[in-house]
Amino acid sequence: MQLFDWIVLIVTLLFIVIYGAWKTKGSKNVEDFILGGNETPWYVVGLSVMATQASAITFLSTPGQAYHDGMGFVQFYFGLPIAMVVICVTFIPIYHKYKVYTAYEYLEKRFDLKTRSLAAILFLFQRGLGTGLTIYAPAIILSAILGWNLTIMNIIIGLLVIIYTFSGGTKAVNVTQKQQMFVIMSGMLITFFLILHYLPNDMTFSNAMHIAGANDKMNIVSFSTDPEEKYTFWSGITGGFFLALAYFGTDQSQVGRYLSGKSVRESQMGLIMNGLLKVPMQFFILLTGVMVFVFFQFNPVPLNFNPNNKIIVEKSQYRGEYHVLEKKLDALSEDKKVINLLYIDQLNQDYDNPILRKELVALSNKEKDLRDRAKEIILKADIHSETNDKDYVFFHFILNYLPKGLIGLLLAVIISAAMSSTASGLNALASTTAIDIYKRNLKEEKSEKHYLNATKFFTLVWGIIAILFACIGTLFENLIQLVNIIGSIFYGTVLGIFLVGFYIKQVHAKAIFSSAIFSQLTIFIIYYFAIYIYPSGEEKLGYLWLNFIGAMLTIVISLLLQWTIFRKQKELVID
Repeated sequence: MQLFDWIVLIVTLLFIVIYGAWKTKGSKNVEDFILGGNETPWYVVGLSVMATQASAITFLSTPGQAYHDGMGFVQFYFGLPIAMVVICVTFIPIYHKYKVYTAYEYLEKRFDLKTRSLAAILFLFQRGLGTGLTIYAPAIILSAILGWNLTIMNIIIGLLVIIYTFSGGTKAVNVTQKQQMFVIMSGMLITFFLILHYLPNDMTFSNAMHIAGANDKMNIVSFSTDPEEKYTFWSGITGGFFLALAYFGTDQSQVGRYLSGKSVRESQMGLIMNGLLKVPMQFFILLTGVMVFVFFQFNPVPLNFNPNNKIIVEKSQYRGEYHVLEKKLDALSEDKKVINLLYIDQLNQDYDNPILRKELVALSNKEKDLRDRAKEIILKADIHSETNDKDYVFFHFILNYLPKGLIGLLLAVIISAAMSSTASGLNALASTTAIDIYKRNLKEEKSEKHYLNATKFFTLVWGIIAILFACIGTLFENLIQLVNIIGSIFYGTVLGIFLVGFYIKQVHAKAIFSSAIFSQLTIFIIYYFAIYIYPSGEEKLGYLWLNFIGAMLTIVISLLLQWTIFRKQKELVID
């Protein structure tokens, strides 16, 4: 980090915070604070929806995911455009018809207070954890790479977000997310073209794709029906569809974004914009990770991208073993460079040499073996070490290969992304707590000013809770997977409640409440015995299926229970 990088980073972040707080200060009432006075145009709705989902985890973990596993993760988003259409046709008109502040208000109008409270509590629990992770993700990477104190980083990011979210509510979130999306996409585009520029001079983009393909990084679509495979076309189009339907249709952090639209049509257009752009955006971010992989076929790489692990090993008795592996990796890197250059030369002569392709695969397998042996040494040095380094790959490239100024910009991208998704999370948590829990259970009527102050107070409280979650967080196999796993555990049940409410008028409150409780407990059990107890890669069920199972369980059981209730009532009438 040079002085110029610090200037770029600090100026970018301060501009976003100060502009957001200044532009949106002085909310007059709860409607203004939570719904932004219903003044948001469709394109801002679209950008805000995209920025809410595109957290720092997206820009840290997704390139690393592609570096290690290729483009297959894009299948996770295949169900999203279909979900956007369903939400536009059904969810948005109903929310506007009932003039709700939060999605869960509708559930009391359709069912009862218990069902509304259950859905709100499930949301608060999973979104509280998720918001903590959106702070923790960039903080842990920045602290590891730059040597910054992790707790201080968590507090700084959390406080920056609290300042403008507390001040302006939904308006502040929407206004700042425009700038954040501009910073994010500018930084990613510049980085992508710089990677291409850094590749050997005679190497075309087509050559780079061939190298990626030879290393199995371009397997975009899998039609496998194996339930143990995490990302397939079928899991994306079903589990991904139900996850997107639940996230965008019932999660207040997203519902709040489009409820602030000027009209039903403006809200719908914003979501359609997200549906059209989201898959290409994620494809591009994954492709950037694949290009980083190609770049490192010609440049030296560390045994483990997490610099903390190197420090741990150097302080242990195993450093000699580790150094031996490092020398082997250096020699292997030289061999890779030579073979890749030969392969490019053949490609330039329109000949895809199968022998060289096999050699590339063999060298990649040898490198993987060296990395696995390095992980074993790291664990021997410290049993509590996190050997997975997917989340550090992109950051390693940024710090070691990007020019001055651009490092500061990419750091601003990562922190801006964290701030945008955290702000939406805090705004949604505060709105749900104030409207669905606090206001609904107050026995005496209070003024609008009182509820406005209460919502601001809950913004502050949830900000502190999110920072605390971030401070006690632990790194999972891959942060983007962790966020989606947390969502998948809870979203299916909540989505099932809403789908019954929208489409199955015969089901009443008692049946849906009991089925939701049963469904959520069943999902906990399935997750534990089919996913949690197995090491990564050996799970018996891809976590995306939890969304589908949770929703279907809630719907089917509610129908069975309602049929049982009707039958008993009929028998009583006959008696």
